[in-house]
Amino acid sequence: MKKVLIISYYWPPSGGAGVQRWLKFVKYLRDFNWEPVLYIPDNPEYPEQDLSLEKDVPEGLSILRHPIWEPYDVYKKVMGRKKEEKINAAFLSEKKQNRFLENIPVWIRGNLFIPDARKFWINPSVRFLLKYLKTNSVDAIVSTGPPHSMHLIAWKITRQLNIPWLADFRDPWTNIDFYKDLKLTPSADKEHRRLERMILKDASAVTVISNTMADDFNRILPRVYDVITNGFDSDDILLAPEAIMDKKFSIAHIGTLVSTRNPEALWTALQSLITIHPGLASDLEIKLIGKTDHTVTESLDSHKLTPYVNRIPYLPHDKVVMAQRQSQVLLLIINNTPNARMILTGKFFEYLAAKRPILCIGPLDGDAAEILKQTHSGLISDHGDVATVKRNILDFYSRYKNGTLSSESKNIEAYSRKSLTEHLSTILNRITSTNY
Repeated sequence: MKKVLIISYYWPPSGGAGVQRWLKFVKYLRDFNWEPVLYIPDNPEYPEQDLSLEKDVPEGLSILRHPIWEPYDVYKKVMGRKKEEKINAAFLSEKKQNRFLENIPVWIRGNLFIPDARKFWINPSVRFLLKYLKTNSVDAIVSTGPPHSMHLIAWKITRQLNIPWLADFRDPWTNIDFYKDLKLTPSADKEHRRLERMILKDASAVTVISNTMADDFNRILPRVYDVITNGFDSDDILLAPEAIMDKKFSIAHIGTLVSTRNPEALWTALQSLITIHPGLASDLEIKLIGKTDHTVTESLDSHKLTPYVNRIPYLPHDKVVMAQRQSQVLLLIINNTPNARMILTGKFFEYLAAKRPILCIGPLDGDAAEILKQTHSGLISDHGDVATVKRNILDFYSRYKNGTLSSESKNIEAYSRKSLTEHLSTILNRITSTNY
């Protein structure tokens, strides 16, 4: 069995989206003759913790840990925050902040911490892993980002040891939706782009999560990009207890609801529909499971929808799976940003596995729209298209009242985590073959 060293920032007990992809790959890699070895930080700053994910860690897995220094304690002191307070990802602010004070650490993060705030872990990790690899050989190295500092660790090691290396991008680098908010100087922007091109050029293989992301990277640096989408784990459904459906007409969003996902068209449509259809007003429940940006809270207030909101700040993943299956409708919001066409979240594929109808708001020509169409899993409308949102809600609501609201979720087997891991193994086999 071949060995692969996987360099990742996120690992259980980390919760949230960043941990799922490689936790599930690691779970199934042994089925395809690859033995994973994990390298992770010893004391990371995780926004959430989820102990339920630890059940997916394979028995006997070799995990290497090394201390990391991150500048978040300094940030908390400057911002007057408590030491135990967690730092949200993706510019999410649950409370309105002093914009001037917030802009200072954003500028520092974008211009001084290149590629990200984990940069201080790069050189210590290289030293640690070079020493480890002297007596413990591996056949391949994987780095997964963001944070993109993981790729720089792998790059420095492979430059010295010439080990085949796969760079996995769960999100874009310079085309991520908040890149424009980092307040970059021209020189900092140039450095981010230089490092991005260097990783794309020098990795033995690059994996991305959608076809449009592959096209986007190909414009930055032409080469072969392997697409492995996010997915769902069949075990999460098979091992879960039977779901009891919500009695209310629940529209559930599960995950972080940042300002760029604030679905103004949905709030406008619901405000209008509950005045026209009294039955909907008595049946409606808006379930928001996960952290919610203050702009979303303000929008709900302004549309007089707060009385219909059931807010659940965080659930462990096993409870998330149950909530997905219990909800009448699952709300999928693609960020209203220039890179929206390429966004395929892990949540989307778990929605497919839950087999509940999906109400999607996002670009009609995006990767999510295409999969939604192929799988017959739900209805989509673009951001700002209030009329179509209304039609889609009424379609679901009428089926809910008739007791026929369900989802086909056809042809979703290719998105199972085990199938996706098999695809990953073929890429690892390719880059480690003698003919490559």
